[in-house]
Amino acid sequence: MTEASPSQRAPSVQINLNIRGLKPSPTVAINERSNEMLAQGREVFKLGLGQSPFPVPEPVVAELRANAHQKDYLPVKGLRALREAVADYHRRLHGVATTGDDVLIAPGSKELMFLLMLVYYGDVVIPTPAWVSYAPQARIIGRNVEFLHTNAADRWLLTPDQLEQHCADDPERPRVVVLNYPSNPTGATYTPEQLEQLAEVARRHQLVILSDEIYGELHHKGQHVSIARFYPNGTILSSGLSKWCGAGGWRLGTFTFPRQLRWLLDAMAAVASETYTSTSAPIQHAAVRAFRGGPEIERYLWRARKVLAALGNWCAEKLNAAGITTLPPEGGFYLLPDFESLRPRLNARGIRTSAQLSEMLLQETGVAILPGSAFGRIPSELTARMAYVDFDGSRCISALEQANDDLVLDDTFLDSYCPNVTRAVTRMCQWVAT
Repeated sequence: MTEASPSQRAPSVQINLNIRGLKPSPTVAINERSNEMLAQGREVFKLGLGQSPFPVPEPVVAELRANAHQKDYLPVKGLRALREAVADYHRRLHGVATTGDDVLIAPGSKELMFLLMLVYYGDVVIPTPAWVSYAPQARIIGRNVEFLHTNAADRWLLTPDQLEQHCADDPERPRVVVLNYPSNPTGATYTPEQLEQLAEVARRHQLVILSDEIYGELHHKGQHVSIARFYPNGTILSSGLSKWCGAGGWRLGTFTFPRQLRWLLDAMAAVASETYTSTSAPIQHAAVRAFRGGPEIERYLWRARKVLAALGNWCAEKLNAAGITTLPPEGGFYLLPDFESLRPRLNARGIRTSAQLSEMLLQETGVAILPGSAFGRIPSELTARMAYVDFDGSRCISALEQANDDLVLDDTFLDSYCPNVTRAVTRMCQWVAT
């Protein structure tokens, strides 16, 4: 056999060590797999991807239509009117003293988090269970990741004692601590007292807090409080349009910085100028209307919260009755079912890890959820995350609107308007009982 010449040989494979073995995001992967199974004619209940089931509010859609002609590159940091609207939004809702100069806009908060980890040199501290992309982003860049494992007794929330103990060994080490609440994946949130205590620890150790409050507007009682209120000098407040505004596919995220971290904003913007340049112009113009709020958007949010609270509590109640320990949600649209009490029964079926649990549940019932191991939990822990969003949010909002918001969201309503979710939970309960 004649040896191939150097010009004919395939190039050698050279992959960055930080990326070797990296798999697609679990949330994206489960959504694509669910869609493939549906295309094959299989019955699938899509409780894997956390996508808002509600439509984008009409006033915001109208603003996008009106600005479809916008075609110019916008400033790297974002449209000035949008940056001012975001700053005013946080002043209004969270009592945070900020201006448009403190705001950075990007194509999704996910991109902003990546830039932060790239620019800020320090450990990334992540309480678990945690959203699936925090740790992989840090590892792609080469940052050291420290997990702080929470437990159900503390509602899966980071405690001040945990954070203090972690920092005490090396009190001056630079760290970014990621907080996300209402939580993806648990639906839990912090009280103002808990936030104030965490802020005291953060201040003592000069931590940077990345407060991912993308679900803040979906606090089921509309009572979300930002930790930036208690630790304004060290908190970066992350938000966007994907969850509370139903516009995940629009890809717009916001970071609001304290003035003391303006240097960090500027450094991130410099990197942005060399990567994505700027965020879509029509989307930014439309987002101004979203962040300015008003009565129509408040009614939209009130209805969304009412549906999510009713459905989330219904799911938790049914799962608990079946022996699947689940904390009732306080915000967002997630639950973290814990199957540990059923371990002997599940072990007998060959299920010893959360990955095996979610895979067998999908194959035998069509219910697509994600294993707890995807959220930083140890593989042998039988926890999983379900996103109770497989329903038509437009129908729910229309029903409430037509009834002048006077509907009782009882079992009959949920079975009629959220049938995929109620059927999925029923299947899960029957499955563990067999």
